[in-house]
Amino acid sequence: MGAIVSVLLSLVPPGGHVVATKDSYWEARMFIQNKLSLMGITATFVDMNDMDSLKEVLQNNKVSLFYADSPSNPLLNCLDIRKVSELCHSHGALVFIDSSLASPINQKPLILGADLVLHSATKYISEHHDVVGGCVSGSENLISKIRSCHYDLGSPLVPDAAYMIIRGMKTLHLRVETQNNTALKMAHLLEKHPRVAGDLQATMKFVDSLRLPYIATSFGGCESLVQQPAVMSFWDYSAAERAKIGIKDNMIRFSFGIEKFEDLAADILQALQKL
Repeated sequence: MGAIVSVLLSLVPPGGHVVATKDSYWEARMFIQNKLSLMGITATFVDMNDMDSLKEVLQNNKVSLFYADSPSNPLLNCLDIRKVSELCHSHGALVFIDSSLASPINQKPLILGADLVLHSATKYISEHHDVVGGCVSGSENLISKIRSCHYDLGSPLVPDAAYMIIRGMKTLHLRVETQNNTALKMAHLLEKHPRVAGDLQATMKFVDSLRLPYIATSFGGCESLVQQPAVMSFWDYSAAERAKIGIKDNMIRFSFGIEKFEDLAADILQALQKL
């Protein structure tokens, strides 16, 4: 959030307008919706890849910045970054993409036309879920403006956290390659399994029967994590609100680590057999 707030406060002037996707990072949406208005900054939230709505907002407002998570969490919706960047730039708006869920290995928004890319360094970059930090990359011109605000807010990393992030970056490409392979093989294994779909209570029993993954809400580290978004991340939403944004009660989000695929597969299959 230190990185996100620094970008918004340094690049969106009073009287400016922000466009954000409806399924972007919850804390960021709340800041855009509730705090920027106190500074005379307005905002519109649009569905991801709804180009008609985005065009309308760009034409009717003085938009300073477009913000989105891509892929989104936990639904994995992906933005056409190149198309959105071309559209926003034609109206003088900057494009700011949170690419945390993809990692810098799987997606490079700056190459696709975005002006700024955000990563939660807590996730893939730092490796062990033991650091709280964020990072923003972009042109020297934009970063110099953000850096000043970043220091004013008191959000620079402490040396120990910076060291641990640098440590984790050294194995980033190796870990993500392993995690990609595990996730793909697991998808093939489970896509036709008869016990994958279930109700809320069955889902809870499955999660509790797993032995290897930790039950936690982070992602991208060496250890596999599992969580039930309806219970752990969207618990304060009503059932109707969750259904509207696609969060089903029986949805499970896995974030695979670097354990052996065979061990993870055996664990998942034994948990399914208990349903």
